Amino acid sequence: MFNLILFGPPGSGKGTQSAKLVEKYGLIHLSTGDLLRKERQLKTPLGIEAQQFIDKGQLVPDEVVIGMISSALDENPAARGFLFDGFPRTVAQAEALDKLLELKKSSIALVLFLDVNEDELIQRLVNRGKTSGRSDDADESIQRKRQEVYKHETLPVAAHYEKFKKVVHIDGMRGIDDVFSSLALHIDKKIG
Repeated sequence: MFNLILFGPPGSGKGTQSAKLVEKYGLIHLSTGDLLRKERQLKTPLGIEAQQFIDKGQLVPDEVVIGMISSALDENPAARGFLFDGFPRTVAQAEALDKLLELKKSSIALVLFLDVNEDELIQRLVNRGKTSGRSDDADESIQRKRQEVYKHETLPVAAHYEKFKKVVHIDGMRGIDDVFSSLALHIDKKIG
C-alpha cells in the first residue's frame, strides 16, 4: 500500500494536485473534512461524537479524526494507497497517524511538500476569494493570519517526517502541469 501526504500551506495547490494524483495513481483521497461530513451524514457513532464538538464550536479531537481515518482504511482493504490531504495538521496528529498505519502494517511512503512563497500564496488566495464568493478568502489580512497559523502549527509536521527522510520539496511556483510532472516523477521513483 502506497500512502502519500500532499503537504503545503493554504494556497499552494494541494487541492488541484490531489485530484490529478488520485486520477493518475488510483489512490483514495482522504480529506478529513470530507470524512467528517460523511460520518455526520451517516450518523455513525464517530459522526455523532464529532457533531457534539462542532455544535459547541470546538475542534473535533484528534482521537475522533484518527478513528474516522481508521474506518476509511478498513473500508478500503484493496486500495492501492491513500492520499492524505489536510491531515496531519500537527505533530501529535502525525504521530497518531504513524501509529495507526503501523498497526495496519503500513506507513507514510512519501511527503510531497509544495513550496510557494508567501506573497504568491496571498495573491492566489485573495484571487480565489474573488471568484469563490467567500469574503474571508478575499481578505488579505485574514490570509496572512492563516499563513502564520500554518507556520506555527502545521509546518512542524514536515520536520517530523524529515527525520525519517520522507519529505521531498517541490517548486509549487511553476505551472500546474509542471508541478504535477515533478510530483509524478518522485512518486514513480518511490513506487519503483
